[in-house]
Amino acid sequence: MRRLLNAWAWTWTVLVVILGTPVVAAIFAVTAPFDPGRYAAGRAFRLVGVLAMRLNGLWKFRTRGTLADPRRPYVVVANHESYADVFLISCFPWEMKWLSKDTMFKIPCMGWMMQMAGDIKLIRGKRESAIDAINQCRDRLKKKVSIMIFPEGTRSKTWEMLPFKDGAFRLAIEAGAPVLPIAVAGTRGAMAKGTFQFLPARAIAQLLDPIDTSTMTLTDIPKLKQMTRDRIEQGRRALAAELGIRVDGPVESAE
Repeated sequence: MRRLLNAWAWTWTVLVVILGTPVVAAIFAVTAPFDPGRYAAGRAFRLVGVLAMRLNGLWKFRTRGTLADPRRPYVVVANHESYADVFLISCFPWEMKWLSKDTMFKIPCMGWMMQMAGDIKLIRGKRESAIDAINQCRDRLKKKVSIMIFPEGTRSKTWEMLPFKDGAFRLAIEAGAPVLPIAVAGTRGAMAKGTFQFLPARAIAQLLDPIDTSTMTLTDIPKLKQMTRDRIEQGRRALAAELGIRVDGPVESAE
């Protein structure tokens, strides 16, 4: 039964991505001349992911929190439990450009939509790519579009978060953009690291209070990083308790 459900979920996901590609392409073509931040094309792409999530029938995902001004640019950061985080965070009703590893851009249809949406490619281990990615992040922020970064860099295999990297926090301070933390809980059981199986799960993403960086300098990066990490840690523990997920045991699925 689990194999059948996984096959069903993958069938719907692939179908929605294929059918969504020409839709995103049409929106990109129409709006590109007057939408330099690719806000419309990006939002359409996120909604493709949301639709795929709704149709797979296995995930009950919720988001909490709103922004007074969705065009105020933030550096958004969240803990990273699984690939399912992307589907969950895309449910927030505003556009964010995602910093993503280059292999994601090589996937047919999805990679094409990521390019049309203005997402940012990063080749790990290449300094030139990192510099270019940061410059692109600055460009999106200037165009009044938020940037979404997982500061752990990759998915954690356990409940404990991996160390946060400096990049997102340096970017926020240099750009004078607030850091917007998001706490995620429950997605680890939906699609755990090392597997592409869709599994039944409940998950929540909670928008947390933004952190102002306007008076900070680069010497404040460690403080900002720790402040953000503490806020996310507290938030995700509260969400885990609500979902009935143990935080000190093996990986569980909140079904």
